[in-house]
Amino acid sequence: MALPPMPIRTASNLTLFYALGYPIGALAVSAMSPMAVLVFRFGLAGAILSAWALIARVTWPTGRTLVHVLISGLLAQALQFVCLYLALMHGAPAVLGAVVISMNPVVTAVLATTFLGEAMTWTRIGALVLGVLAVLAACVGRLLAIGGVDTVVLLLLVALLSIAAGGVYQQRFCSNVDFRATAALQNAVSLLPVAVLATVMPWHVTDPWKAAGAVAAVVLLNATLCMTLYVRAINNYGAAAVAMLFAVIPAVAGLLSWVMLGQRPDIGIAVGLVVGAAACWLNARGSRQQRQDDPAGDGRRQHRVDPIHDAPVTG
Repeated sequence: MALPPMPIRTASNLTLFYALGYPIGALAVSAMSPMAVLVFRFGLAGAILSAWALIARVTWPTGRTLVHVLISGLLAQALQFVCLYLALMHGAPAVLGAVVISMNPVVTAVLATTFLGEAMTWTRIGALVLGVLAVLAACVGRLLAIGGVDTVVLLLLVALLSIAAGGVYQQRFCSNVDFRATAALQNAVSLLPVAVLATVMPWHVTDPWKAAGAVAAVVLLNATLCMTLYVRAINNYGAAAVAMLFAVIPAVAGLLSWVMLGQRPDIGIAVGLVVGAAACWLNARGSRQQRQDDPAGDGRRQHRVDPIHDAPVTG
């Protein structure tokens, strides 16, 4: 079934709050251990969203659908944020995380060809190549300083793969579940592995007031508001449409990180922003062309009438 285009207001709100998650996440892990931040993040957000879903009397998924929702949460939230926050703890600039994860639309497009039956066009292949170059450009400073691929880069790459896989999985198996139930369950299931990790990793708070403010912002603005918008947008407009926002999110995250944290992007990250935006634009162009060729979303190309020969031709 063909999905409607995403409204500008929805895209703008989701872009702002998703981008804001990088600097406030960096602030939180600078004042408190990452797993402690995530325990509060998933625990409090899960409670808030569950209360909202209960008040709204939404229909909760059961059986196989419930399992799919939980798996999508482990991919899109638990694995992504564990890897991202550990990378931030190890010194990754917030904007570097944003640039690497901004390749979400490109990776999503590749996964969609396998799991959603979408075509792998030359446009998407070009976007994939540009996406790889963007990640390399953004990471080149760290690669040269460290002398190779380090833990931070690997963590960010896993975070990228997990959010792309989670979005595609949710669209494939969970699109008919109410977004409030999905968001609540995703946070709840993500709390379990994070709680286990918190028991075996150091737990510390270096600045209680800073930690309290940053964690409150993470819970309310990112975990509750942003991820609810994210889940709802995937249900309504599809994983590919949501992933397109990552062409803009890194630039917004870079500006916010500069203002809030004083982290100026280096030349490699700046090049990565530009090339990454080009990759996302190229991928979006290919997606628009595919929707024109296949408006019903059923895998069949549209046919039009040749005005000269008065016969149907493939569009």
